[in-house]
Order: sequence, then C-alpha cells, then structure tokens
Amino acid sequence: MRENRVKKVMSEGKLALGTYVTFADPQVVEIIGLAGFDAAFIDMEHTTFDLNLITEMIRAADLVGVTSIIRVPDNDEKLILRLLDAGAEGIIVPHVDGLEGAKRAVEAVRYAPLGHRGGAAGTRSTRFGTVSWEDHIRQSNEQILLSVMTEDERGINDIEKIAGLEGVDLVSIGPTDFSEYMGIRDPSSQVLRDEIKKLADKIKAVGKAKMQFPMNHAALPMGPKELLDLGVGYTHVSPPPTAVLLRSLRERMENIRQEIGLAQQV
Repeated sequence: MRENRVKKVMSEGKLALGTYVTFADPQVVEIIGLAGFDAAFIDMEHTTFDLNLITEMIRAADLVGVTSIIRVPDNDEKLILRLLDAGAEGIIVPHVDGLEGAKRAVEAVRYAPLGHRGGAAGTRSTRFGTVSWEDHIRQSNEQILLSVMTEDERGINDIEKIAGLEGVDLVSIGPTDFSEYMGIRDPSSQVLRDEIKKLADKIKAVGKAKMQFPMNHAALPMGPKELLDLGVGYTHVSPPPTAVLLRSLRERMENIRQEIGLAQQV
C-alpha cells in the first residue's frame, strides 16, 4: 500500500487539502488530482453513488496520486470493509454515537489488535495477493485514514475521549449539523466560532488526533489562517466542483448576453 498523502502532509505539520467529488464521474477525481489537491472526498452520505462507481473513483485517485476518502452513510462495518477491500485510503464515519460509536468505527477500519476488520488475501487492497498478508495488515493499519464526525450532543460531550482513541486520525465537525445542534443558523455568528474554538482546544490538548473542518463552508466560513489557528489537519475546500461549474457557466452566459446586446445596438 502506498503512503497516504494526507497523513504524510499532516505529519509534516501542514494543512492537507481535499475537495468534493460531486459529479458521478471518475474523471472528476482525476481532475482534482491534476489540480494539486491532496485528497478526493467521495461522499456516500448525501449522494446516490454506488460501490461500482466508487471503485472506479478509487482507481482514478490511485492514478493521479491523491488520497481517496469515502464518507459512508453510517457506521456500517460491512460497507466499510467492502470499501477498504476496494482500495479506499480513508474513511469518514458521520454522526458517531459518542465514544462507543468511535470505537466501532476503529474496529471496522483497523485490523487486530486495534480492530477486527475482516481479511481476504485476494482483494484489490492486497494488490490481488501480491503483497504478503503481514505487510498488508501493517501497511493498512498505518496508512488508512480514519475520521469520525462528532455532530451531536453525545459526540461533542465525548470529544476528548474520541480524540485520544487509538486508531482515530481525525475528529471532524460538520458545520451544518453543528449549527443545527447549536440552534444557530447565522454563518457570521461569533458564538458558533467560539464553540468551535473550544472544541478545537480540547482536541489539541489531547495531542493525538487532528481536527477536520471544511474551508469556506457556507454554514460557517473559515479561511486557511483560521483553520491553522484551530489546529486543523485536513480540510475539504469549498465550493464543490458543481458550484464552481455553475458559477462559471452563469458568468459566461451573462457575458455572452451582454455581447449580444451590444452587437444588436450597432
């Protein structure tokens, strides 16, 4: 298994950058890699992406050398196993049920002694049996990225315990769900920022896992400096490609209409 690019960047004390795969096309993953991102964030929670499509996206990520990070719909160890066997290099588990939920995520992602991930020696993750089983287990436990999302009361209350759990690399806070949890939908709210900082300080104080928080997210926009000050190790960069394309097409259409209007006046 190759070195995980996101984990490498974080180990160097830098901010690892990913962005959203919002089109159902593996070519988007290639474009993300060619653009220079460290990771392609492939979401199964809020899309209709199936396993066959995601497997092709993982192959595309391997081709351009970016980390494939999959957000699963829930804490389902069987689905997580299939994604890891397909070669996924990162797993994000949303809405973990406190410390116990984080433990279940670790158990699903890690081989023994950290977890109880099931084994199959002939999968894509083992390069179809060309990697020794011992090397595969060691490399998988070292290189696969695990992020757990703490977005409700129990997860927030257990955040320090989760941040210290062996096998967890990132503690993620989703700004939309966190805003709903706080009952504040104002993106400019200082209260939200203060609460995020308190959680970030707790994660940093543990000194183990890093924090994950998106950049320029509409629910709570934060730029690079704010994220670095919080100790964020990995971020998804907004806007997603769909929004970038829509904005570009709108600007292009507006320019064309203006040119047509000027031409008709001549």
